[in-house]
Amino acid sequence: QVQLVESGGGLVQAGGSLRLSCAASGGTFSSNAMGWFRQAPGKEREFVATISLSGGYRAYRDSVKGRFTISRDNAKNTVYLQMNSLLPEDTAVYYCAARRASPSTSAGPYDYWGQGTQVTVSS
Repeated sequence: QVQLVESGGGLVQAGGSLRLSCAASGGTFSSNAMGWFRQAPGKEREFVATISLSGGYRAYRDSVKGRFTISRDNAKNTVYLQMNSLLPEDTAVYYCAARRASPSTSAGPYDYWGQGTQVTVSS
């Protein structure tokens, strides 16, 4: 059983930056592809970014390309999401997720989820 705990959310002005962290425990972190998803009020959960086991493969939703960067530190069992040039439409609860083997841009294949961290971007 893998436990995931997100941190780093908060309130920031448009154009600002935040770095989210997701600490994993209870499993072999390096055996899991990791993903970040987000859910805004009244909307469905959507894919943000994913990273492979070694970090050699990364994928992003179009609206965050060039602004967000996903990375991982397998020695620290942690995955990060660096978010720059934030926009009000980035406001959401951000979740990290883990799944064995290959990364996915869909939420369904992920086996483990964190509780989420709120990101609010003011205009």
